[in-house]
Amino acid sequence: MFSKLSTRGIASRLSCMAQKSQPNETTPKNTSRSEAVFAREQKYGAHNYHPLPVALSRGEGVHVWDVEGKRYYDYLSAYSAVNQGHCHPKIIQALTEQSKKLALTSRAFYSDVLGEYEEYITKLFGYDKVLPMNTGVEGCETACKLARKWGYVKKQIPENKAKIIFARNNFWGRTLAAISASSDPSSYGGFGPYMPGFELIDYNNVEQLEKALQDPTVCAFMVEPIQGEAGVVVPDEGYLRKVRELCTKHNVLWIGDEVQTGLARTGRMLAVDYEEVRPDILILGKALSGGVYPVSAALCNDEVMLCIKPGEHGSTYGGNPLGCRVAIAALEVLQEERLAENAFKMGQLLRKELSKLPKEVVSVVRGKGLLNAIVINSKYDAWDVCLKLRDNGLLAKPTHGDIIRFAPPLVINEAQMLESIDIIKKTILNM
Repeated sequence: MFSKLSTRGIASRLSCMAQKSQPNETTPKNTSRSEAVFAREQKYGAHNYHPLPVALSRGEGVHVWDVEGKRYYDYLSAYSAVNQGHCHPKIIQALTEQSKKLALTSRAFYSDVLGEYEEYITKLFGYDKVLPMNTGVEGCETACKLARKWGYVKKQIPENKAKIIFARNNFWGRTLAAISASSDPSSYGGFGPYMPGFELIDYNNVEQLEKALQDPTVCAFMVEPIQGEAGVVVPDEGYLRKVRELCTKHNVLWIGDEVQTGLARTGRMLAVDYEEVRPDILILGKALSGGVYPVSAALCNDEVMLCIKPGEHGSTYGGNPLGCRVAIAALEVLQEERLAENAFKMGQLLRKELSKLPKEVVSVVRGKGLLNAIVINSKYDAWDVCLKLRDNGLLAKPTHGDIIRFAPPLVINEAQMLESIDIIKKTILNM
């Protein structure tokens, strides 16, 4: 409990900060609230992002509002972290109630929530064990460590020789390990030396995969069922079944990166469900918490998970009571509201309508469920299209120059979908 003196001191400090946060004499009188937000971030924050110029202050369901009160359709969903919609009441209630009881213990002690969460998520996805982490990139790093340890303990790969194969144009974060697996110079350029034992092959290329897996020092192949950051690149039908077959044949672990594609986003609970296959290690994140708190997970069976011993991997916040309670609620919402089914239906409608746009403007429409993208003809600029969409009340973000992703929260209904499609069509037809 704070003393009265410390409470007054904190209140005074907060009051001072609030006063400093208000526009002062040096702020031009005609500066909008949004422009003030942009300017402050530019001055005090690292310049490692290039946001679309909109300053958001509130969200509910499929909509967000800026600081001036203008409403927008959110067609990015925080890169699929808010599949359940912004501020879902059940998830917020779980967050609020648990935060009043116990938020963090570290894994130095047991908590009464972690085991409940572990049992729930492992039974839901059909794995023996889960290793809880916080962010998607941590989940992927965990999977890589599990795979290497399994390679040494079970496959008897010589020490420090284990290799992991990745697909070109993958994206799973920006840690040194993640960029070491990248083929994008904007991610890895200037940050070497890189992680050894990572090798790249072409995505959706069965022949290259089979050749790579013949190397006895390969312990794992890590791949996204649909490449999200690459521009929603969907592989050929049967590719994932072939991945499963080849990994089994060559005694290699298949790591399924479902951080963005998982949790109902593509119209199935997992994107791999379309081909009825299962990775040896499954990575989940983003919508695992409905976008209110960082929660990620690596799931696998005992043969792999129990290769890791106490002290060999962990996280202060991983598996904390607050995150566990939120994750249970987030997973329950996906099932109770049948969001995979809704994503499948609304995605079909979206792609059907967008396919009617002139090919000289939109050359490609692709995706599954509510993970979709359009390719803008080279004479148009995707960033400019996104600015126009913003002006017309819909927020999306370009990737790789000419690609725009369309991924609204999965709670979107048909009326909202038709209204947002109308915004997209009118914007593009008037470029």
